[in-house]
Amino acid sequence: MRLTKQTNYAVRMLMYCAANDGHLSRIPEIARAYGVSELFLFKILQPLNKAGLVETVRGRNGGVRLGKPAADITLFDVVRVTEDSFAMAECFEDDGEVECPLVDSCGLNSALRKALNAFFAVLSEYSIDDLVKARPQINFLLGITGERPYRKSEIVAPAA
Repeated sequence: MRLTKQTNYAVRMLMYCAANDGHLSRIPEIARAYGVSELFLFKILQPLNKAGLVETVRGRNGGVRLGKPAADITLFDVVRVTEDSFAMAECFEDDGEVECPLVDSCGLNSALRKALNAFFAVLSEYSIDDLVKARPQINFLLGITGERPYRKSEIVAPAA
């Protein structure tokens, strides 16, 4: 199984925000830190915001921050929001076009489902906070210098 580039950078964006705790993170800064386009990050930002994993602050001095504590955001939370499909074989698809005569009684389907559930269980054990704390020099590595802290009055509720 391979996670999409969107999931990869969603985790990275959340890690950046966690490392920049107490400050608003700006998309151009995050894009520069990871060498990716701002447009790509803006596309990722929308589902993260909708799921409450991040909050956006509008305006000239706006930016993005975590929607809840980094310790409360698991990798599974991110994967669930950013991945479209977890079909590991055609028999996982729900479109009814499976041509295998064993689809309802195959041991492969059961084994793959068990493996996928184990994958999700492991992702649930790790938080964004765990990833950030594993790298003590993350702020230096990401070029985070520590700008002005955000104020509660600047926070805009997540889009519905």
